[in-house]
Amino acid sequence: MPAVVRKCKSNQDSLGTGRRKSSVARVRVRPGKGQITINKRPFEDYFRFAQNRRAVLEVLELTGNTDDVDVIVRCHGGGTTGQAGAVRMGLARAMVSHNEENFLALRSGGFLTRDSRMSERKKPGLHGARRGSQFSKR
Repeated sequence: MPAVVRKCKSNQDSLGTGRRKSSVARVRVRPGKGQITINKRPFEDYFRFAQNRRAVLEVLELTGNTDDVDVIVRCHGGGTTGQAGAVRMGLARAMVSHNEENFLALRSGGFLTRDSRMSERKKPGLHGARRGSQFSKR
């Protein structure tokens, strides 16, 4: 299965887009010293929970590029956990664009698979997506 390689036209940065729930993350990877910036803020300041930080760092640890690349992310929409999942997927796609040898490891680890679960829409006559009105016996 061929990997989609996306590079920036001006400076040859590797690009990747990740989505999770209602979050979208645009990830840019370039050779560097291992700095991660999300929405112009340091990585540790943006993701306060260790679980969200670990989800993002798993990709870099699997590919062995923790200290070799700089990661710049622009993400919006959703909450912190959804954004962490979007960054994880976008970073995995960008790492495949950076080096195609990473494709098999990331594919078998499940990093390139889109999590398609979305919140269900509210239906008319109900209080939420499924919650109906309270039953009254009298």
